[in-house]
Amino acid sequence: MASLDTNSQQHETMNFNLLNPATAPVMAPRLGKMAIAGRKAISTPHYIPLSTRGAVAHIAHDIMRDQTTISSLYVGLEDFIETLPKKAIPPIYKTPIEPHESALRKFICMSEDTLLVMGPRRIPPITCPPTNTPNAIAILTSVGFRHMTGEEYISAVQKLKPDIVVGLADLVVGQAPGVKRRVKMVDRTHAFTMDATEELYGEGVAEGERSKAAYFAPVLPLENTQQSLYLGELEDEMRPYISGLALYEAASLSIVPESLGELPRLLFSAPTTPQDVLREVSLGADILTIPFMGETSDAGMALTFTFPAPFPETALPQPLAMDLWSSGFATDTRPLVEGCQCYTCQNHHRAYISHLLSAKEMLAWTLLQLHNHHVMDFFFSGIRESIQRGTFEADVQAFERAYESKLPEKTGEGPRLRGYHLPPSGAHQSKRNPRKYGRLDDAAEKYAESASSVATPDGGATELEEHGFAEKTAP
Repeated sequence: MASLDTNSQQHETMNFNLLNPATAPVMAPRLGKMAIAGRKAISTPHYIPLSTRGAVAHIAHDIMRDQTTISSLYVGLEDFIETLPKKAIPPIYKTPIEPHESALRKFICMSEDTLLVMGPRRIPPITCPPTNTPNAIAILTSVGFRHMTGEEYISAVQKLKPDIVVGLADLVVGQAPGVKRRVKMVDRTHAFTMDATEELYGEGVAEGERSKAAYFAPVLPLENTQQSLYLGELEDEMRPYISGLALYEAASLSIVPESLGELPRLLFSAPTTPQDVLREVSLGADILTIPFMGETSDAGMALTFTFPAPFPETALPQPLAMDLWSSGFATDTRPLVEGCQCYTCQNHHRAYISHLLSAKEMLAWTLLQLHNHHVMDFFFSGIRESIQRGTFEADVQAFERAYESKLPEKTGEGPRLRGYHLPPSGAHQSKRNPRKYGRLDDAAEKYAESASSVATPDGGATELEEHGFAEKTAP
């Protein structure tokens, strides 16, 4: 069993053990366990749930605690810093805490045993103007765009005390960077990482003031030759301070240096299907983010796949999810998935959730989110068991034959979106959310049209007579 070197401060609180270390240096599926003192251990491969302002979408904290097995959470710092530090102090920094407490954990009211991963931006990120500088990156807060400097991010790590911090990186979102831009990306990310590790864990930091947050160094979505100097620094100078790697595309798994092969790999990609997830696991990803889970719940769909696939080879490809907006479920009293042990399937049926969607009841998305997280938990459990048996490659091929290659197309209307869920609307674009009170507007228009036929206090005798309120008589 391989384990990380423990000669630096953050490694004393975090351990990552590879259960099949022979495959660690190569691109292959691998089993591991990540443990941080006082938090639930995470068996890998696994996924990390995404949050909005510190909460999993549609799931209250008590429901998450009682009805899910969620043991970790990713939070984006840009969710909590609406104002500039020079103008006002964001409320999250005013949280009263004891020396041993985490301000981030206390502010979002998260349980002590939940592992918190903090990054600069929410996942998936909203495209920002390409205005990153050598000292700052562009972020989108709930009140608009602004910059966050490397110094501000380091200060946030020191004050908020997450369990894992994802290093600052100069990323280009929404477009392919040019040749000159790529050089800047590497240089700036290199500088961000050097400054952060020195300020948080360096020899010049007093023993009691060193951050205990495990630092995951970013690996840019570029070719190896374009960031070879930076990767070399990670191997040599910064290796004692690095607890893991944060990658932004699956192809980057192939350029991880062999000397860093035993570090946990957190992959911030955007898989669109479970088949994509399986491919990323096959390349050696340990922890993944899966945005399509929340998107599927928002679309009124329930995931239906399992791994390994339970269907015989001769069966037709099965759908990956069912669309509960379909009228065919209006009288279907079966659970979402036969045999599923999630809260939703144990207590409700398809017709009920279909009715909730039609009535725009938020409970619909809560129940779907609970089910979809349960499905994904068992999906990764099956992946780990398959790797352990040594049948992962064959099971992946059988899964691809057993299920359709894409999720169903969205047909219904999702929950009402808030501003930071979508890119800003440009000129001549339609409204993001349709009108919900059209009938009142129609009534107002009809009243306006008939206003000319209503008598007014300022009207004279002739007008009153025309409306039947009076009758003029001859003098």
